[in-house]
Amino acid sequence: MYTLSMFRLPAVRRFAFGVAFRQLLPAGSRDVASLTSAPRAVAIQQYPRRYLHISRALYSNVIEVEGPAFAESISEGDIRWIKQKGDFVSEDELVAEIETDKTSVEVPAPQAGTIVELMVEDGAKVTAKQKLYKLQPGGEGAAAPAPAAEKPKTEEPKKEAAAPVTPPPAAKANAGQIPVSAPPTPKAPQAPISSKPVTHIPVTGVRIPPGVPAEQAITGSRGETRVKMNRMRQRIAQRLKDAQNTYAMLTTFNEIDMSKVIDMRKTHQKAFEKKHGTKLGLMSPFIRAAAYALQDQPVVNAVIDEGEIVYRQFVDMSIAVATPKGLVVPVLRNVESMDYATIELALKELGEKARDNKLAIEDMDGGTFTISNGGVFGSVFGTPIINPPQSAILGMHGIFDRPVAIDGKVEIRPIMKVALTYDHRLIDGREAVTFLKKIKTAVEDPTTILMNL
Repeated sequence: MYTLSMFRLPAVRRFAFGVAFRQLLPAGSRDVASLTSAPRAVAIQQYPRRYLHISRALYSNVIEVEGPAFAESISEGDIRWIKQKGDFVSEDELVAEIETDKTSVEVPAPQAGTIVELMVEDGAKVTAKQKLYKLQPGGEGAAAPAPAAEKPKTEEPKKEAAAPVTPPPAAKANAGQIPVSAPPTPKAPQAPISSKPVTHIPVTGVRIPPGVPAEQAITGSRGETRVKMNRMRQRIAQRLKDAQNTYAMLTTFNEIDMSKVIDMRKTHQKAFEKKHGTKLGLMSPFIRAAAYALQDQPVVNAVIDEGEIVYRQFVDMSIAVATPKGLVVPVLRNVESMDYATIELALKELGEKARDNKLAIEDMDGGTFTISNGGVFGSVFGTPIINPPQSAILGMHGIFDRPVAIDGKVEIRPIMKVALTYDHRLIDGREAVTFLKKIKTAVEDPTTILMNL
């Protein structure tokens, strides 16, 4: 809606323009709502534009951008702004991240434009579909402020030229010349070494600022930095502590000879990569062996739920992945029906998502058993902690050459130590040991799975 009060005119022409403006209006009208017809619109446009000033809010198409929807298990998250007020963003460019208990959710720009207002503070808690910021759509530079006029340069008063310095008379040609090889400077005779204890020799040459104790000045300052724990780190800490407080955790160990797996990779690596487009790693034999062992010992794949034991007929394998923000555990579903190639392709996809921080909540929901591979960091030995609400976790460690007895002879073999931490409330030692031995057998001889032994 336009009114006469919206136009700023010089006082001399205000009355004349008011008469001309009202002549364009229908009888009895006080606004320009009826100026949509072409003749009247043209008449307004023909008037000198420098005398018209229309409020930007009248034609602004600022939109309020909402946050994404969360999974049912997540109610809120902490927002971290990547862009600030006044920044131009392209379509789908990342504006903010919302960190939830399980992952970070990206907030992209719905279209190109300039951010005109942040509706929540950095680090504040936000809910699903909450309005986060206001965006002024338009091309880059559309809302950029006009460059400030350059200030006229003021000439500085010229300084009087200094009087020329009369050079000294020329020295003799051979005076002051540095010889090509100067004679060596004689060294001062060294003082004899004293047998006096070092503790009795006073410290000299150390300048201590006034008011600072000598001990502090000599040792130097030791600073510390406090960083707020992000929501994911807090959630990890809470879940791990809850697991220790809830479960009766016990760990059993074993050793696996990796010779056949390593030979299999060397023999079939090129053909495997050529056919499937990905490399054959060490995780797929363990994931396949774990699924095979879980079907043999279903109690390890079970869970306690309100006084009942729930046995799952499927295997959803959680794979622990370390990221800069913390540990995430994406899930491979129905692993019992997968082969090596399918597992490797799924691992590749989840790994790329984890590195790019694009894991969705659905990628980490569920899971009946977890594998953690600390061997990629050189781990030798360790006891993993159960990932609630699961009942067991397998820890893989590094591969090292060890002397082992083979048919009465000592041989050097690549050995990996593995650890199974389990909930002793549900799983007995016999079942845990049998499960781990089943994994050992399936990894050391992959044909065991093919023959269903």
